[in-house]
Amino acid sequence: MLLILLLALAVTPLFGIVWIIVSGTLTTVDGLFMSLILLAMSGILGMTALFELRQRMFPSEDKKGASAGNRSLSTGQSGSIRSGRVQEVVFFESNVGQPNKSVITLNNGGSPQTLVLEGDLRNALPVGRSVRIALRKEGGNNVLVDVSYS
Repeated sequence: MLLILLLALAVTPLFGIVWIIVSGTLTTVDGLFMSLILLAMSGILGMTALFELRQRMFPSEDKKGASAGNRSLSTGQSGSIRSGRVQEVVFFESNVGQPNKSVITLNNGGSPQTLVLEGDLRNALPVGRSVRIALRKEGGNNVLVDVSYS
């Protein structure tokens, strides 16, 4: 229904251009600018109709956007699991185009281990809580997959 409406709205300004040509006012300044405006309207609506048609013919299957809550702690071959008490979470804002980083210090009774993860994790990893986190490598950076609190 939306596709039919978009196509009808894309064709309608073309009738205005035909009317301008038939009435003989195409060579005037008013006729020229009105024709350009009507062509722009028709082009925008026509491109929107084409994008809508493409989206219906080839629906995107974005599996990378799955939420971290749907994954289990068993990360498989590409990830690792770390556990301990969160001692410190320091957030570093990066330049435009580069991912922000959080430096997390975990202590599990022995020597503390430091992890560098992508994103702002100050709210996800509260200081003083015992956590078990699942990580995976993505583009050379560690990405948090799942957190469980104990």
